[in-house]
Amino acid sequence: MANLSASPATSILSKGFPHDPVQKSRFTCRTPAPSRRLCLRSSQKCRLGHEGRSGARERLLGRRFVGCSSTAGEVGVMSKDESGKARVGDGQDKYLLREFGWGVRRMAKVGEEMSKVAHVQAEAFHTPVALLNDLFFDMFKAEVLSALMYRVRSSPPERYACLVAESASAHNSLWEPLKEIVGVVDVTVQRDEDVLCHIQGEQEYLYVSGIAVLTKFRRQKIATVLLKACDVLSALWGFSYLALRAYEDDFGARKLYSNAGYKVVSRDPIWTTWIGKKPRVLMVKPSPFYKTDFI
Repeated sequence: MANLSASPATSILSKGFPHDPVQKSRFTCRTPAPSRRLCLRSSQKCRLGHEGRSGARERLLGRRFVGCSSTAGEVGVMSKDESGKARVGDGQDKYLLREFGWGVRRMAKVGEEMSKVAHVQAEAFHTPVALLNDLFFDMFKAEVLSALMYRVRSSPPERYACLVAESASAHNSLWEPLKEIVGVVDVTVQRDEDVLCHIQGEQEYLYVSGIAVLTKFRRQKIATVLLKACDVLSALWGFSYLALRAYEDDFGARKLYSNAGYKVVSRDPIWTTWIGKKPRVLMVKPSPFYKTDFI
């Protein structure tokens, strides 16, 4: 599903995680272009304004944003309506998104939860070996945890987020940090020119990486919900595009991403196979909360 697979001894920073979590950011406030407006309903009247830090977006941003004057509630905190479809919530839930019985929220910066996140990603991306597999798995998990801790320490909260999925039934909407984490995904603000050339007019975008789901919970829509939560985060942070990479021959992952709205815009050059690397494709999508000219 992802592009992190490698030999057990390979450093985790070579497995698809950002080498530079802040991507040399200038940490400037950013407002989407006037031609794109954050609307969940076409009939909503929108305004450009500045709010304090009282709402869900303001707690994350504290910056200018495009908001809606309807009573639909704050964008970014979403839950399920009576029909079971994802909807914008009222700001009382701790989840970015609730759908299919799963809730997605930001990872709590506590040791036990970070260790659980590392376990999910290690299980998903570890390459089993014939001898001493358990030892190599523990080493790999330690590298994953170390890289995660580095990203958390080095990245401002509005430039990097690790999102986690857990069970969130309609009868239990309370946030319980020690629930079993069943899926994770990393979202980082980046400005790679190889990506920006496909989304002209933008200075930065959200890069999605490290998406992983525990083996026993796969094929239960968890990855789909995680990707939708990334869309919500793009609205919270005010970014118009999301990007990710997948192995060219990983058709299962590519179908998942295509169904989520991502389109292939480029491929790794052929010479990457000459040095023993698996070729990848770059996939980009516009945020569903913004009107863009992306085709």
